[in-house]
Amino acid sequence: MTSDRPESTMHELDTAPWRKSSFSGDQGVCVETAPLADGRIAVRNSSDRGAGAVFFTRAEMDAWIKGCKAGEFDDLR
Repeated sequence: MTSDRPESTMHELDTAPWRKSSFSGDQGVCVETAPLADGRIAVRNSSDRGAGAVFFTRAEMDAWIKGCKAGEFDDLR
């Protein structure tokens, strides 16, 4: 995971096809993701888009999703 934001990535984030979780609700707990052209996945808080995004490789995101589905992070709720 990286959090660097070169200028080219800034433009890409502005034009990325962001998707917000349907579980975000109306309470300001909004998470959204977007696939980037270089294969990374960007994740950000849609309530504070100016705070930037974090970036994951597809392998990192795959491991995270599998862990979530397996209940490995349920204690964080």
